[in-house]
Amino acid sequence: MADDRRVLAALLAGTSAGGGLFVRAEPAPGEPDAFQVSRSGVLAFTIGDHAPAADTARSLVRHAEERCAGLRGPRGRELPSTAVTVIWVRPGADEARSRDDRLYLAVNELGLAKLPTDALSPQTADSLVEQLRPRLRHYRLRTARKQAKADQQQELLNGDTVVGDVVEEARERPFDSWLTFLHPSQRKLVTRHYTGPARVSGPAGTGKTVVALHRMRHLARRAPGPLLFTTFVRTLPEVHARAFRALAPELADRVEFTNLHAWALRLLRERGHDVVLDSGAVTTAFSLAWAACRHELTPLEPDSAYWHDELRQVIGGRGLSTLEEYLRVPRRGRRLRLTERQKESVWALRDRYRDELARRGAVDFDDVIARAEAEVARQAPAAYAAVVVDEVQDLSLAGLRLLHRVAGDGPNRLLLVGDGQQQVYPGGWRLSEAGIPVQGRGEVLRVNYRNRTEILDFARAMGAVDAVDDLDGGAGVTLREVEAAHSPGGSVRTWAGTAAELPAALVSAIAGAPASQRTAVITFDHATRNRCAAALVAAGIAVTPLERYSGEPDDTVKVGTVLRAKGVDFQNVFVVAADAPADDDPEAGRLAERRHLVAATRARDHLWWGVVRP
Repeated sequence: MADDRRVLAALLAGTSAGGGLFVRAEPAPGEPDAFQVSRSGVLAFTIGDHAPAADTARSLVRHAEERCAGLRGPRGRELPSTAVTVIWVRPGADEARSRDDRLYLAVNELGLAKLPTDALSPQTADSLVEQLRPRLRHYRLRTARKQAKADQQQELLNGDTVVGDVVEEARERPFDSWLTFLHPSQRKLVTRHYTGPARVSGPAGTGKTVVALHRMRHLARRAPGPLLFTTFVRTLPEVHARAFRALAPELADRVEFTNLHAWALRLLRERGHDVVLDSGAVTTAFSLAWAACRHELTPLEPDSAYWHDELRQVIGGRGLSTLEEYLRVPRRGRRLRLTERQKESVWALRDRYRDELARRGAVDFDDVIARAEAEVARQAPAAYAAVVVDEVQDLSLAGLRLLHRVAGDGPNRLLLVGDGQQQVYPGGWRLSEAGIPVQGRGEVLRVNYRNRTEILDFARAMGAVDAVDDLDGGAGVTLREVEAAHSPGGSVRTWAGTAAELPAALVSAIAGAPASQRTAVITFDHATRNRCAAALVAAGIAVTPLERYSGEPDDTVKVGTVLRAKGVDFQNVFVVAADAPADDDPEAGRLAERRHLVAATRARDHLWWGVVRP
């Protein structure tokens, strides 16, 4: 008992900045010994020398979720069950070793000091304590704070006042608030039961990835085995892995975060395939193939990049292996309409390209996916409890089929998250073509709570918001149709000038922006990215390439292209775009508009939009 009292005393001390400690009057099997509400969030504790058995651990999680379900926080957002962490504390300094499937976080007494802090404001913590009082009747409330005056306490309990105070504070510290509170439209999707594959879509800033991460924690608590979170973007998995560790440290070792091509390469190499993915060899192979076959295709389109996209997007991206398949396939999103004879010329370019790759013993990204799909069909990998695909709109059709095969059609096995309006790579497929049925299991988020209203209005005015496909042939929701969660605010500044004037203008804009550890410069090509980075370094501003950004806030300015900024957001964003001449290629124009939209909506509070004129 002395050990228990020492642990409870430490937990009580943790409420000195807000909140309180609920201690169970009489221990009850399968129920937490204490609930701590503090700046760290809402935590449920069980204390003892021995790890809870599996059944007991599940009971602890269930009781904690039931007691805390539906608590209200800022702007009416709710505390989802996935935001409550169950912790087993072993008194003393010995390491606490968990025997269960990581349903709870295991720490020793010294580890209490290392729990995350600043998840809640003091006002929110106090508000949650008052909401929990009638729910925890068998617990005694203890607090380390001095007794408030009666009038102060009365004002604290006024819901409108608490919410207003918290919203004002949240504007200063918004980025991790999703770890604790979700909008009601998001929260219901976290725990919903789906009988088969499901899709969550919604415009930028509506919290699709937030829903996906909370849902992974919910599913991991209820199903054994590993889970997979994957995406096309190479840099996103590390960012999301860090976020998930903050949300669910007890489950971090059960969820694999990786991009699709890395996953496929690992599978092939584990099964003995000697795969060489060499971008230089791919470029050389296509250049030689184009030189040999260009005479038939140049009159239609002299730019070889269009035909390279045809090989990647239509042929390789769809996993086509015969000319007959190519002749039948729809080419959605492609500017040119090809006759059968012209398609035969494209296929000849494809064959020559394949020959050149084979001579070099190399493969391209589409080969990796095709070979992995064949390998999975031959022998299924170890089953995942769930597979979540983020930014699904940027995957190829073949990549989507591969992940569907890996996940299967069972209940809650596959969740597809994306927004056609933010597609930054050429696409042209629909979910039905991948054999993925989502009828009745498609969800749409319609509340934007990332962007302040000035930034949201700026992005809404962009051409990319006119129409959007819901990824299965139906009309989707555009950014113009979302509800803005923030009250009026934010700032947008525009600039236009020459390339010679850009360095001074960019440095001055960054110096004049609000101080933040989340600042980024986003460009649309590598040359501009390099010039911006060089200008900042010359001005003494520390820079981190977006390729190496893990989501950890720091004092450096993150610099990279829009392709590397996908799926992340920053308090201050500085966009540098080129004032390109009018292009008669509508396909390229639509793609550029979507990329501009993605860049603008990365900003939460401050957006600087610079245009470099010739």
